[in-house]
Formats: sequence, C-alpha cells, structure tokens
Amino acid sequence: MLLSRRGLLRAGLAGSAAMALGGLTSGCAVPTGSTGRNMVLWYWSGGLSDTVVEKAKARYDDTVTLEAQQIGGYYRSKLITTLAGRAHIPDIAGLKGEDMASYLPNADQFVDLRTLGADRLKSRYLDWKWQQAVAPDGSLIGLPIDVGPVVHYYQSAVFEKAGLPSEPDDVSAELGTWESFFAAGEQLKKRIPGTFILTDVGSVFEMSIGQGTDRFVDEDRNFIGDQKHVRACWDRAVEAKRRGIVSDIVTGTPDSIAATVKGRLPSQLNASWAAGDLKLQFPKTEGRWRVANCPGGPSNVGGSFLAITKACREPERAFEIITWMLSPENQAHGFVEAGLFPSTPASYAMSKLREPDPFFGDQITMDVYGPAAEQIPVAHNSPYDIALGQPIRDEIKNVGVLGKDPEKAWRDAMSKCRRIADHLGVNL
Repeated sequence: MLLSRRGLLRAGLAGSAAMALGGLTSGCAVPTGSTGRNMVLWYWSGGLSDTVVEKAKARYDDTVTLEAQQIGGYYRSKLITTLAGRAHIPDIAGLKGEDMASYLPNADQFVDLRTLGADRLKSRYLDWKWQQAVAPDGSLIGLPIDVGPVVHYYQSAVFEKAGLPSEPDDVSAELGTWESFFAAGEQLKKRIPGTFILTDVGSVFEMSIGQGTDRFVDEDRNFIGDQKHVRACWDRAVEAKRRGIVSDIVTGTPDSIAATVKGRLPSQLNASWAAGDLKLQFPKTEGRWRVANCPGGPSNVGGSFLAITKACREPERAFEIITWMLSPENQAHGFVEAGLFPSTPASYAMSKLREPDPFFGDQITMDVYGPAAEQIPVAHNSPYDIALGQPIRDEIKNVGVLGKDPEKAWRDAMSKCRRIADHLGVNL
C-alpha cells in the first residue's frame, strides 16, 4: 500500500494495540519527568516541525529548559514501557493518531487538558480530530498536531491523453464517485495499454473505511467488522481488482518507480503528507501532477497529538508550551517544513499555504486539502480497531497481490478476527 510515511499498518500493531496500557495501575505515574527547570518532550522524527521545536525552546528558556528528544524505533512501545516503569517519564509526549484509541482507556496516565483551559481552544481545531482525543470519562488527553486528508494525485497529461478530464475541478466532479473512478480506470487502461489508475487494492479499502463513521468495534465493545459497512468496502476493493484497473507492480520497487516516471502509474489515492513522498521519490515528474478530491468522499489517514503526562511537575507551563507550538501559525509552518497538515482550519487561509506548488503544476493544493480536512466524518475509534482490522487488511492484500480467491480470503479474515476478538474479550 501507499501509506508509507507513517507506517500506519505495520504488522507490530496487530497483536498488542488494544492491550498496550491495560496493565498499568491507575495513577501510578510519579513526578520523574522533570527536575527543576528541566522539561522533557518526546516525539519521533517528522512528528513535529524541528524549527517550531527550536523556537519553543528559545521562547520559554527564561522559565524552563525544554529538552526535546526524538525517540526512534517503536515509539509507542517505548512510551508505554516508560509509563509502566514509572521512571524517566517525559513531561510532554507525542501520541500517534493510529495509536490514540489504545491510550484512551488509561486516560489517567495523562493530564486532562480541560483542567488547564483546553475547552476555550476547542474551536481552533477540527472537531472530528478533537473528538479522537476524548476519553470515555470525558477527559481530553491530547491536542491535535496534524491530520491526513486523503486526495487523488494524478498526472494530468496522461489523463488528457486517455480522454479523461485533466483539470483538478473536472477530475473532482467527474471522478467523484467510486463507480466513475473505476470507469475512468477502465478507459485509461483501454486508451493507454499497460497503464493503471490504482497501484493497489488496499488503498480502495482503506480510504473507503475512512469515509464512514464505523470501523471494526463499536462503543459497546462488539465486533462489527463482519457487518455490511466493512463488507461494502471489501467488495469495492475486490471490484477494482476484478475490473483490471489495479497494477501488479509492487509499490516502492524500482519497477514501480520507473512505471510512475513513465506515466504508467499516473494515479494514487493517498493522504496530504504523501505529497512529500511524491516529490522525494519522483523528482523528475515535477509539474506533471495535480491534486483532486478522493472519490467517494473525504477520508483521513494519520495525524497525531501532544499530551501532558501525569509525571509533569509543571502542567500549566507544559500546556502553555504545547498550545503555542500547535497554534495556527506554527501549524502552518509545520506543513511547509514537514508536511504536517494543520488541524487548525485558520491555517488554511494563510498566504504561506496558498502559494502555487510547482510540483503540482502551480496548483494551489490547499483548495483541495482544506475542504477535504474539514469534511471528514466523526467516527468512533476503538482501542481494538487496529488488532481486529489487521486480518482484513492482510487478506485484502492477499487478494490484490497474490490473487487469492476473495471469498476464501474473507472467510479467513473473519476466522482470524474471531480468534483475536475472543482473546481480547471483544463481543462476537
């Protein structure tokens, strides 16, 4: 799949996300994160704008020494281990969006940001993203760093050659449904043999799931991954494969890169941050790409948070720091520098985010990204979603890459889900 930048679907998440914090004792964190003027911030490479971090260190230097540490490897596991060990706990911690639901049942490990005045800032952020950090007890454990609105990246000249609409507004309008998008894929392949509108079936499944309000486990801890909303996304991905509009080339390989440069893979469905991947992987294609809406409606992949742990000795000061770092102006800078799409709609009108982008033919891409981010539906995210969604994602990949029979793949996915649900105590 194309969801490479965040590594959102890495296999290590499948077995432990739901239980990661389950063994921690309520209120066990102790004030070991800071001593005197020292305050520790944990995040991962690319998780924050390095410039904003450095400016924060300088801005608050008269009251606190902010020690920013980029934690490599499996970030979530290291944070959980540190919390469980009750020593050397950071004062401020980044929480990856795909992991957020697994932190919520143990919200008492973090400061409820409402007690520090977060409610007065709620209107600053996208509501659907804000809601992802609200725990079952109503506490707020993080402020949004960024989001990942999904769009359709495409090479306009290839679409024009195939007789398809090639201007962003026209592509958004005429390829706005999954059916019209699939039909365009068939036309593209017919007019330019060996050319595919999709690089993998998994992206169809993933973006389709993100367009709904339900995932794999509901609020009452019932497994719903076997219900029609998931099956519809599965069937849509299978349909793309059946209609022959999906490439067999493995994403990220030299063959994939060559095919993209030659215009044989001129289309991708991916998040806003994937623009950086395109620029890095395919510099020779500058000026060929455009950005349009994702077929089927808005979807999101990625986006993280900043939280304050209970170990923090100066939570008011930490809150002041994170609210400054995540202001609309600083989030705009984070997008320009690190591709972190702002969770603050006020950023979208800023001049620095409305510059024509030469890589995308001088298109003002914010005209697509911004509305997409604002229209993403509010969805329930369960701490068990990752574990119980992974077998389905694995099997749809088997259909797309290995040609596995879709019905057998579905049955195998459901069988694996039932075993995992039983192990996790999720109702079937």
